[in-house]
Amino acid sequence: MSSKDEEDEIEKSSAPLIEHLIELRSRLIWAIAAFFVAFLVCFFFAREIFNLLVIPFQWATDWAGLDSEKVDLIYTAPQEFFFTQIKLAMFGGIVLAFPVIATQIYKFVAPGLYRNERRAFLPFLIASPILFLIGGALVYFFFTPMVMWFFLSMQQVGPDNEIQISLLPRVSEYLGLIMTLILSFGLVFQLPVVTTLMARVGLLSADGLVDKRKYAIVAAFVVAAVLTPPDPVSQIGLALPTILLYEVSIWSARMVERKREEERRAAEEAETSAGPAS
Repeated sequence: MSSKDEEDEIEKSSAPLIEHLIELRSRLIWAIAAFFVAFLVCFFFAREIFNLLVIPFQWATDWAGLDSEKVDLIYTAPQEFFFTQIKLAMFGGIVLAFPVIATQIYKFVAPGLYRNERRAFLPFLIASPILFLIGGALVYFFFTPMVMWFFLSMQQVGPDNEIQISLLPRVSEYLGLIMTLILSFGLVFQLPVVTTLMARVGLLSADGLVDKRKYAIVAAFVVAAVLTPPDPVSQIGLALPTILLYEVSIWSARMVERKREEERRAAEEAETSAGPAS
C-alpha cells in the first residue's frame, strides 16, 4: 500500500473517531452534570442525611440497654464536620446519580452491540443497582446496629466500675464505617451479576464454580477481613452473605447453561427440519 493510500485510509477512519469522541464527551457531560446536581442536593441536606445514618447507632444503644436519647458524636478538628458533610455529599451524589451514569454508559456502548447482546445486557444493568441497594439496606437495618452493639459492649460504665470508659465516636470515623460497610456489601452483592455475565460469554461454568467452592469460602473470609473493620461481627457478617451469593451464582450459571443448551438444540432442530425442505 502506497503512502497516499495510507493517508486516505487514515482520513476515512478519522471521521468515525471524531464522532465517537463527540459522543463520549456528551455522555460524560450528562454524567458529571447528574453527579453535580445530586452532590448539591445531598450537601444541602447533609445534616439530615447524617442524622438518618445515626439511627442504627441509636438502635444499637437500645440493644445494649443504654439510653438511646443520649447518643453523642464528636468532632475534634474545626473543619472535620464540614469535610465529613462534603464526603457524605459525594457518596450520596454517586449513589443518586448512578442510574444516570449507568444509562449514559449503556447508551455509549449499545450502538456497538448486536440486538441480542443489548437484550442480554439490559437486565444486568437493572439488577446491579437493585442488588447494591439490597446490600446497603442490609447494612443499615442489621449489620451497622450489630457492629455498633459489639463496640458498645466494650464500654465500662455504671457504679460498679471505678474507671469509666465510654464510646464517643467521631463524626468522620462513624461516616467512614458506614461508607465502608455499604460499599463492601454493595460490591459483594454484584457477585451474581458478574458471574452470570462471565457464564454468558463462556468464561465460567457452573461445574467450575462448584469445584472452586472451597477456595471461594476461604476467599470470602479473606476479602471480608480486608474490606470491613477489624471486628469479627462485620467480617463474619460480610463473609456469610458472600458465600450465599456464591451459591446463587452457581444456580444462575446453571440457568444460563441450560438456556444456552435449549437454544442450541432448537437451532439444530430448525436446521434439521429445514434441510429436507431445501
